[in-house]
Amino acid sequence: MSKVNMLGRRNFIKGLGAAGAVMAAPAMAASVNAKGVKWDETVEIAIIGSGFAGLAAGIEAARQGCKSVTIFEKMPVFGGNSAINGGLFAAPQTPMQKEKGVEDSVDRMVNDGLKAGRGIADEALLRHVASHAMEALQMTIDAGAVYHPYLQQLGGHSVPRTYQTTVSCGAGITQPLLGECRKLGVNMVPRTKFKGFILDDAGKVVGVRLNQGYYFEDEDAGVEKEINVRATRGVIMATGGFAQNVDLRMAQDPTLTAEVGCTNAKGATGEGMFEMFRLGAIPVHMAHIQSGPWASPDEGGFGYVSNYSIFNFPHSIAVNRMTGKRFMNEIADRKTRADAELACRDAEGKPLPPIMITSYEHAKQHPNCKKVLKYGVGWKFDSLEALAKHFDVPLKPLQEQVEEYNGYVKTGNDEQFGKNMGKAKGKYLKAPFTVVRLWPKVHYCQGGVQINTKAEVKDSFTGKRIEGLYAAGEVAGGMHGVSRLGSCSIPDCMVMGMTAARSIMGA
Repeated sequence: MSKVNMLGRRNFIKGLGAAGAVMAAPAMAASVNAKGVKWDETVEIAIIGSGFAGLAAGIEAARQGCKSVTIFEKMPVFGGNSAINGGLFAAPQTPMQKEKGVEDSVDRMVNDGLKAGRGIADEALLRHVASHAMEALQMTIDAGAVYHPYLQQLGGHSVPRTYQTTVSCGAGITQPLLGECRKLGVNMVPRTKFKGFILDDAGKVVGVRLNQGYYFEDEDAGVEKEINVRATRGVIMATGGFAQNVDLRMAQDPTLTAEVGCTNAKGATGEGMFEMFRLGAIPVHMAHIQSGPWASPDEGGFGYVSNYSIFNFPHSIAVNRMTGKRFMNEIADRKTRADAELACRDAEGKPLPPIMITSYEHAKQHPNCKKVLKYGVGWKFDSLEALAKHFDVPLKPLQEQVEEYNGYVKTGNDEQFGKNMGKAKGKYLKAPFTVVRLWPKVHYCQGGVQINTKAEVKDSFTGKRIEGLYAAGEVAGGMHGVSRLGSCSIPDCMVMGMTAARSIMGA
């Protein structure tokens, strides 16, 4: 491929129907040719981003014999958005499933993902991740991650297959992985913002341009120095999604305005993805942006309610405050539930966040229950009468709904919405109750650059890979289709990060 083709691609996205991505892109210098470039540093592998994907790539690269691998992070701390996610990890055929008597398989996990993807998920990528998910989970355990001694069955999963860290957040994984990176000699550099790629005459990515001394949202605070880093083996982009880029969100879905909450870290703005698009990467599924149906309007970000809700949905009911009745399958896939919640409106059509009702006896089994009550983002009631009065819910329909649902718990068959009642067995709704309000928040971008099962970034003009360039995690799109199943992000990120490192090292 000629240098002109690779370096002259500033407007290709418009022709692909994604002009919004260009319009929303922050000012950024274009990628440059390596001729005349003064190299400030040389490494074998340069990894951009220090979340699950970047850390897993660093560890695997070192284990595969890479002598010089550096992870560059634009924020002042490592872990990225991964550090504040829910710490939920799905994998089939795990030791805990065997211990609990849960029958699962790679095919079953893939089929669950395909169903949620509504016909446009990438089966090859889903299968690659499911096939290596246990291996990635073991990497976290070997590094020191600790999980609760029970499995969860999240929405859209046909069986319980989800582990969760004991700290109930992603830091329970990123911190051990960070320690393992340092133990293996992976170099870690914070406050370093990616600016662009450096290419050779054939169009191969041979390095990156970076700004050191970068201060997010306060660029004048630091003394930035632009450096050119040569990557003799390749560059792995693990820069995450763009959920905090409101302009780009709205270009894809005009309803996702700044008024819509977001669970992501503020650094999730998509610069690395933009530059790969400019280089020629194929944008895929950009309009599919997922909102978390377990979020609360009463707290910022991911908060305490999210993990509390995820744990309790299987044995709780979600109730429309106008009717006092259930309105959804509480463990359907994320899009189904988010759409159902957004349809909960008052008589004037204004948002009326629904409530999730759980028996305190069962709710308190999750460590976040105490925090939800302590910080006033959840409530405890001794009776349905008190609950109904507080939230202005019609009492009689609510009482009838609770009685009806308890019948489903007894029979194991949800006649209203077909909810899988396996995790609700014996868990009747009875006082005292805990209640949280629900309202979706932007959580995950299914869209990004297209990759193959080797984590190679595909070229929009040739359909082949862009030499020297790899991507892993949320920055890569197309795997999950319309809706990603909960707890599948961490295995996606880690498996594809490991895969990128193996592809570079020829393993």
